[in-house]
Amino acid sequence: MGGSRVTVMTVISMPTDPFELAAKAADELAAWSAVREHDVAVVLGSGWREVADGLGEARLERSTKGLAGFVDPTVAGHEGLVRSLTISGKRTLVFIGRTHLYEGCSPAEVVHQVRTAGSSGAKVVVLTNACGGLDPAMRPGQAVLISDHLNLTGASPLAGVAPPQRYPGRFVDLTEAYPVSLRALAKKVDPTLREGVYAGLLGPHYETPAEVRMLRLMGADLVGMSTTLEAIAACHLGIGVLGISLVTNLAAGVGSAPLDHQDVLAAGAAAAPYLAELITGVLAGL
Repeated sequence: MGGSRVTVMTVISMPTDPFELAAKAADELAAWSAVREHDVAVVLGSGWREVADGLGEARLERSTKGLAGFVDPTVAGHEGLVRSLTISGKRTLVFIGRTHLYEGCSPAEVVHQVRTAGSSGAKVVVLTNACGGLDPAMRPGQAVLISDHLNLTGASPLAGVAPPQRYPGRFVDLTEAYPVSLRALAKKVDPTLREGVYAGLLGPHYETPAEVRMLRLMGADLVGMSTTLEAIAACHLGIGVLGISLVTNLAAGVGSAPLDHQDVLAAGAAAAPYLAELITGVLAGL
């Protein structure tokens, strides 16, 4: 009688804990880039794609597809790429695009880039976004430093199971979520930069005029659909956050033009040289 052959398949399980996933992704990036630790991470939001090329020649670039824990972006202008390069002497990870809650992502998936950057050694993260301006004095194409935020998404990356013991506890102080020292570095590059409070909403729809009036009464100067959860995750890990919003339009009821995502992308492309110079200058001062 002939014997039967039994094939044994080895199944490699993926970690489910978001912090373990970030550590695994960081290990994969280190193997790919041959850089054990990066100093800084830059997350480029809607309309910021052209800024990537102005930050310097990428030593390496790859898709985030296949990296542990990363979800493919579904929004135009968010390419799902990561670059490893040196900017102003700082070893830097540049994430071209992000994911959002409104895409159906969980808070852990939204902040995965930041946690991966932290596991990669980053001590500073530059979080960028496109936003609506709530102040009639603002103009499309204007960069504004985030001084504080209103997280109106109804979500937190620290909700749910408590972080592993080797990480700080879930009750994070956000008094200095956006450190004055980092904003001061940006103002050395451009003393005309103004600051503002960023309101982060779920989206993906734009706000109604009534909602815009409410946000202004609450003290917001800017409104968008990202950044706040990432800033919380960064603070939890002790990473300094520099938030830069690009005003791509005046919010509903403040300006007269209809709101359109293509205008967001166009405004970002037009401002790209300035924005790249701003980020490069900040990193030189770290």
